Amino acid sequence: MVAIAKSPVANRQVGDLGFGTMNFTWRPTNLPDEEAFAAMNAALERGANFFVSGEFYGTQDPQDNLRLLNRYFTKYPENAKKVVLSVKGGVNMKLHRPDGSPEGIRTSIDNILEKLDGKVKLDVFCIARVDPTNPVEQTWKTVKEEYIDTGKIGGLCLSEVKAETLKKAVSVCPVSVLEVEVSLWATEIFENGLVEVCAEHNIPIAAYSPLGRGFLTGQLKSPDDIPDSDMRKRFDRFQPENFGKNLELVESIKKIAEKKGVTPAQLALAWVVQKGQEYNVSIIPIFGATKESQVIENLEETSLTKEEMAEIDAVLKSFKPIGGRYNAQMERTLYQ
Repeated sequence: MVAIAKSPVANRQVGDLGFGTMNFTWRPTNLPDEEAFAAMNAALERGANFFVSGEFYGTQDPQDNLRLLNRYFTKYPENAKKVVLSVKGGVNMKLHRPDGSPEGIRTSIDNILEKLDGKVKLDVFCIARVDPTNPVEQTWKTVKEEYIDTGKIGGLCLSEVKAETLKKAVSVCPVSVLEVEVSLWATEIFENGLVEVCAEHNIPIAAYSPLGRGFLTGQLKSPDDIPDSDMRKRFDRFQPENFGKNLELVESIKKIAEKKGVTPAQLALAWVVQKGQEYNVSIIPIFGATKESQVIENLEETSLTKEEMAEIDAVLKSFKPIGGRYNAQMERTLYQ
């Protein structure tokens, strides 16, 4: 069971760990409902009630993830009030680029609400990336005045923004949560001022890819372990010339995990949670396991001593990941 996070999301309590649903539909073939529902139930039963989805989380159809949620809450209506749901949007899905115009934001939120069909509340609408072609203040104002103030949604989330943007946002609209990649090999928020802004304004952080897209679990031994259709094939850190060097971090973490008697995944998730505690802010790892057994394993209660945290931090200081978190084209959309 996970503990209750210190900072609520959209005025609702969530667990220390959250659950990402993207991997159910971001794959060559969608996971069968029976398997997806079992994983979702396992997460919810163990306290990971903060679910994160996206309007464009589907390889066959961008909106397959929303349809999956609709079917889940149709089958389990009693769980709708237990889940705190964040859905990422604000993207022109025809042009595959951010759209922060008032019209684009309305289209996105209205579509999400339509696909959910009242089965579950949209607690948080998350703007996936900053749209450089539209004034961000107008984007936030549209969300606040037309959707939050009217009670259609619960709150606003910003994803991958820089500290200055977040500061500007809170003067326009309350920010319920910041979404950003945080893990043992994605520690930028502790260096770029974001964690301090979140602590100042009591904004929890939804840490996506807390297991390094599976890399930090130790299950990947070589680039050949990644299927050709997998999006990680396009990301710098998974390229053959970088893979072996980055694997050195995994080997170091595995040794610490083995000494403690936990899995590398459990260690990595606990580190993210406790790193937030050092900065007096809730950092909620959003892991995306698709198997019920993986969910149960990840949600085993794990805590690290000060000495273990220091040992891990020492490893991180001596290691710099090779390659960007995404690739050159996608990196330009980060921290805007």
